[in-house]
Amino acid sequence: MGRPARFDPDLFLHAATRLVADRGPAGTTIAAVASLADAPTGSIYHRFPSRDSLLAEVWLRAAELFQTGLLAAMAGDLVEASLHTPRFAREHLREARVLLLHRREEITASPWRRDARERAARLAAALDHELRAAARETFGRVDADSVRRLSFALLEIPAAATRPHVSAAEPPPPGVDGLIEIAVRAVLDPER
Repeated sequence: MGRPARFDPDLFLHAATRLVADRGPAGTTIAAVASLADAPTGSIYHRFPSRDSLLAEVWLRAAELFQTGLLAAMAGDLVEASLHTPRFAREHLREARVLLLHRREEITASPWRRDARERAARLAAALDHELRAAARETFGRVDADSVRRLSFALLEIPAAATRPHVSAAEPPPPGVDGLIEIAVRAVLDPER
């Protein structure tokens, strides 16, 4: 029977998330993660086969956390759902910085491992499914235009309004919510 692990993988993920949020992917080295976590680099490599797999996990965990909340919000009012992004940024500023400041493709230089690619594909498929369902409910049809309109309202407008604050490492002020709401109502109004 082996001895219990001395370092929890979450310790490394929290440290890596902090570094990606503060320094970007390029500034997130295994040595920096180990230093921040006060752990030997070998312990990180014992749990993550490479820096790229660690960074992919950081991005995926942030994306899963964000999307879980978004999909739950989409089950209700879509204007309220559009406010998930600034609320998420207020509650999870580091994870919001990972997602809003660094595209998935920028997180690692090498292709993702199969399991990470599959998780990312499941996230994309779940979001697409919910956008299509919401398009049918909101516009009475599911076509490229209606899905695009919902994506713009629920993802792009909130991201654009939230990104400047997240980039400055500050939570978005409450006034951002009102601006998002005005824009989203205009996009979702079928008469416009």
